Amino acid sequence: MTDQQIDPPGAATASGDGASYAGVVYDLDGTLVDLAVDWAAVERELHALLVEAGVDPDGLVTWELLEAAEDAGVGEAAEDLISEHECAGAERARRLPHADELGDGTLPAAVCSLNCERACRIALDREGLLARVRDVVGRDSLAGRERKPDPEPLLRAVESLGLEPHEVVFVGDAERDAETARRAGTGFRYV
Repeated sequence: MTDQQIDPPGAATASGDGASYAGVVYDLDGTLVDLAVDWAAVERELHALLVEAGVDPDGLVTWELLEAAEDAGVGEAAEDLISEHECAGAERARRLPHADELGDGTLPAAVCSLNCERACRIALDREGLLARVRDVVGRDSLAGRERKPDPEPLLRAVESLGLEPHEVVFVGDAERDAETARRAGTGFRYV
């Protein structure tokens, strides 16, 4: 998919590279790097955890499985399981072209990801990019169950830049990212 700009209501028109914004927040997986996570294995293990907890996991996918585990009181075990796979996948992540954009240092930057914060930091560090971001907000960075498309993780990343949401573009690869940007009031650009 080519870059596609989506601006919030009232935002100044931005170029495709986000040049008219004062800051940028990037999604991680599928945007800066591809984490080498075997998501089918993650789902199988989550299924087993839920069955053991007495929950029927049929028809649920990864993030729904995590929510079901949280509701069943085994959320910490599910989070640990997912995080372990993500961190292992971060060690073998493949750099994507937008990582070079982050590395150029043109705009103050942060990362907001559905992956756990530790995996994000591992992948960014491997690519020499960790020092380029002011904050890394992962699925587990906030105290509650706020994760994309909830706007709170993105708003925290924006705050770390010392900017207002309308001054920032969020760069991501999924509809969940676009929805997060809409809810937070930032610009959005698909990769």
